[in-house]
Amino acid sequence: VVSLSAGMYVIRAEVAADQQSRQQGLMYRKSMPANAGMLFVFEQKAGHCFWMKNTELPLSIAFLADDGTIVNIEDMRPHSEENHCPKAAIRYALEMNQGWFAQKGIKAGAKIGGLPAQ
Repeated sequence: VVSLSAGMYVIRAEVAADQQSRQQGLMYRKSMPANAGMLFVFEQKAGHCFWMKNTELPLSIAFLADDGTIVNIEDMRPHSEENHCPKAAIRYALEMNQGWFAQKGIKAGAKIGGLPAQ
């Protein structure tokens, strides 16, 4: 678990940094605390896409550049197999409860601080 910052907000994020934990993600969870999320960390910078098969929570995902800048944010529906992809190659993605970024006024171009070193 890492503490990330988004403006004045602190996020408690579980880290999924290996193939197995990234594959599992937030599947089968029934709830997630308000300022909690999951940070996906990839070894290679690429167009890592996400879907919501077996995921019961509605989520928003922020795709992050190496410096923490949000490339784009997508809302994802539970149990959907629709792909959600970054608009540029990324190494990080942050999933939060759906609407979290919008409710906090956090948009593409904002920075997320505290990302683990590569």
